[in-house]
Amino acid sequence: MFNDASSPIALLASRRSGKPRDMVAPGPDSAELRQILEVATRTPDHGKLAPWRFVVVAAEQREAFREVLRRAYLDGKPEAGRLELEAIDQFALQAPTLIVALSKPAHASHIPLWEQELSVGAACMNLLAATHALGFVGGWLTGWAAYSDAVRDAFGAKDERIAGFIFIGSPSRPLEERPRPEYEAVVSDWQPDFA
Repeated sequence: MFNDASSPIALLASRRSGKPRDMVAPGPDSAELRQILEVATRTPDHGKLAPWRFVVVAAEQREAFREVLRRAYLDGKPEAGRLELEAIDQFALQAPTLIVALSKPAHASHIPLWEQELSVGAACMNLLAATHALGFVGGWLTGWAAYSDAVRDAFGAKDERIAGFIFIGSPSRPLEERPRPEYEAVVSDWQPDFA
């Protein structure tokens, strides 16, 4: 279908999410990360509101991130067991690069909130496409931490929401293709009914 593997459309068609737990170094250097984030900002944005922002969690801050996650989890579940806490540790420390994507709605704007939220998702997708274009792999995760007020407060204001944790690195093994929807199941021609 995409005969020229070097074409931009073939590049987009080959993008896959990677499992952050399987990502290894190297991740993007600071110049590459800036490129990735600049591409993320080139997204549809009705009203030019930039209703999103990104927080880079540096390698030396991962331990502090782990502590934020542990405290938030234990506040809600003080009886948490060893395996649960190990999963939190693994989440916090996986992959070489971590970006927290935040939805930052402009509530005073006449632009509907839904459109602003769509822009956040588009910015994250641009980020993942740029990551892939530079030869890295990305994984966009949410989970309980994305919905935790305590975790959100560590990164943003009360009116913001975590859109996801985007992990970036190099794949430790070839990525497997996952099942995709059948084209005909998700694409159709409009059949107006003017009867």
